[in-house]
Amino acid sequence: MEIIKETAPHLRKKQSVTSMMCDVLIALAPTLVFAFVIYPLETLYFLLISLAVMIGCEFIYIGLRNMYPKDGEKRSFKEKFIHAYKGTFTVNNILTPAISAVIFTLIMPAGAPLYAVFIGSFVGIVFGKLVFGGLGNNIFNPACVGMIFAKLCFGSQYQTYVPTWYYSMNDVTASATPLGLINSYNLVNYNEYSMFNLFFGQIPGTLGEVYKITILIGLAYLLIRRAIDWRIVVSYFGTFTVLILIVGLTMLARVPNFEVFKFVGYSLFSGGLLFGGTFMLTDPVTSPIDAPSRVFYGCIAGILTVFIRIFAGLPEGVGFSILLVNMLAPLLDYPSWSSQKFTKKKVIVICSILVLAMLACFLIIYFKEGL
Repeated sequence: MEIIKETAPHLRKKQSVTSMMCDVLIALAPTLVFAFVIYPLETLYFLLISLAVMIGCEFIYIGLRNMYPKDGEKRSFKEKFIHAYKGTFTVNNILTPAISAVIFTLIMPAGAPLYAVFIGSFVGIVFGKLVFGGLGNNIFNPACVGMIFAKLCFGSQYQTYVPTWYYSMNDVTASATPLGLINSYNLVNYNEYSMFNLFFGQIPGTLGEVYKITILIGLAYLLIRRAIDWRIVVSYFGTFTVLILIVGLTMLARVPNFEVFKFVGYSLFSGGLLFGGTFMLTDPVTSPIDAPSRVFYGCIAGILTVFIRIFAGLPEGVGFSILLVNMLAPLLDYPSWSSQKFTKKKVIVICSILVLAMLACFLIIYFKEGL
C-alpha cells in the first residue's frame, strides 16, 4: 500500500480541489446576485475590497515563502519572481481566497464601514489561514475569523438598517434584527416579523444571510455535486432543530399559548444559521475527515449555536460555534479513536451528548426566572 501525504481537503471521490472550489462559487452565485440586486453599491464595494485584500495577501505570502535564500548571489527581479511563483501560485491560490472573500462579503451587514471590511478581510485571511501555512493547513474558516473580528471591534459602528427598495422598516422593528428579539432576557418576543419576511429576506441582516431561497438553492447544488458532506448538514440542522423544539416545548409549559412551531421556524430562518451551515461549517479544510467525526462535528456545532443564541449575551451564535468546532476538528480526527466506521460506542456517545444537551435546555429554561 502506497501512502501519499497531502494537505486538506482530503477527497474520497474523483473530484479535484479546483472543481470543488468552482462548485462552491457556483453555489454562492445566487445569493451574491441577490445581494447585488438589493444592495448594489455596498455589495460591489465590499466584494472588491475583500477580493483585493485576500487574493493580494495570498499572492504576497506565496512570494515570501518561496524567496531565494540569502546566498550572496545577485539575481534579477524576473528571476526572483519566476522562482517564487512558477509552479507554486496556482489557480487554487486564487479560487480559495476568492471564496473566502465572497463569503466574507455576504456575512457583513450593508451598514458596515469600509475600513471594517478592509481590516476584517485582512485579519481573516492572514490570521485565519496564512499563519497556519496557507492553503489546506488552516484550522479556522478565514471568512468567519474576519467577520467575528470586525464585529467585535467595529460592531457598534454598524448601521442597523440601510434603506433599500426591497423592504421598509417601521419604527418598532428598525432597531433590532430578528435574533435581537430572541435573547436571554426576552425569549417570547418573536412576532415582529412574519415567516414570509424571514424566508424572503425582508428583514435587517447581513448582505447574504437573509435570502433563504438562494441559500437553499446553493445547498441543494452542493449536496447534488457532493462538494460538501451531507452528514455535517444533517447533524447540524437536525441537532439545532431538536434543541430549539425542546426550548419551545419547555416555554409552552411555562407560558400559555406559546406558539412552539412558529418559534422553531423563526429560529431556523433567523440570522446566519442556514448560510453558516451551508457555506462555512462544511468547509472541507476545517472540518473532520472521518464520517463519524463529521457527525460529532455537526452535533456539537448545533448544540453550541443553540446555547449561545438562547443563554448567552449575544443573539447570534453561528459564527462563534463554527470557530469553536473548527478547533475541535483535529481532536475528532485523532488516530487513536477516529475511523470511518460507526461503532456502537460512538453511537452511544453521540446520543448521550444529545440527551444531555436536551436535558440542559429543559432545566435552564424551565427554572429560569424572568421569562
